[in-house]
Amino acid sequence: MSPRRLVWNDTERRPRAPVRLLFTPVVVVLVALVVGLGIAQTVSSLLATSTFTSVTVNVVSAGSTGLGGLVVARYIDRRTVTDLGFGLDRDWVIDLGFGLVLGAALMAAIFLVGLATDWIAVVDVGFGADRLTGVASLLALFIVVGISEELLLRGVVLTDIAEGLRWRVSVRTAATVGLVVSAAVFGLIHLMNPNSSLASTLSITLAGIMLGLGYVLSGDLAIPTGIHISWNFAQGGLFGFSVSGLDFGTSLVETTEQGPDVVTGGAFGPEAGLLGVGAIIVGMACIAWYVRARYGELRFDPGVTVPELRWEE
Repeated sequence: MSPRRLVWNDTERRPRAPVRLLFTPVVVVLVALVVGLGIAQTVSSLLATSTFTSVTVNVVSAGSTGLGGLVVARYIDRRTVTDLGFGLDRDWVIDLGFGLVLGAALMAAIFLVGLATDWIAVVDVGFGADRLTGVASLLALFIVVGISEELLLRGVVLTDIAEGLRWRVSVRTAATVGLVVSAAVFGLIHLMNPNSSLASTLSITLAGIMLGLGYVLSGDLAIPTGIHISWNFAQGGLFGFSVSGLDFGTSLVETTEQGPDVVTGGAFGPEAGLLGVGAIIVGMACIAWYVRARYGELRFDPGVTVPELRWEE
């Protein structure tokens, strides 16, 4: 094989999967630095220091990560928006709704189990204007984070791995490898968060498998995007838990953990404890049930391994 063929796929008119994966973090970091930091600094200089300003800067930073993923997908992967898992139609909206309900329900179950066992206690409940404004800002943040991270980790990383392996192994094996690797990357990224540990990293990796499962079973990012948004929002904006180690300081319900950290997750939040792990496992079962009930079968969608390229449109 010539050196050119090692890095370039003539049939698909784009770099080969390993090359695309190597370009991904470089492009994402560059876009985040140029666009994200530039806009964030502008916002910080124009607005007074406040919770709203902090959340706005976080929204911009998270959005720049998603923008970097979109640049990779369209101009290096050369894939269509639909092939990224964002084929917005009636079925996509229904699946998104299921994901939103499931993510919120799982976090509500963690809250209720914690209350019933005295592992979690309610400190305060409030609906004042300042608190509602802060919670609304968090909703905006988690919408952007959910879309950006799903586009990048499932829409780009998982898919590139699965596409790269599709000629060598079965669809199921290719999708499984992409699912596990992208989940591991998801876990390692959160290792940089405050109060992280080996336990939190493993738990977030498991959450990445849950989110990826929604993608590989349905072929779209609607289910994982919905779960990602509502899980984070219910966790931080409704019930006052830390979100992957981050305490945003505003929620409708303020809570405190009273149980052992191995159960509650401690300062990192429920995701690092057995309550979070249990909810993730239940979430996987619910996703499998939903896909089977809605689409009549339970299989890894072959569309995850077959690209729809822009130049073929």
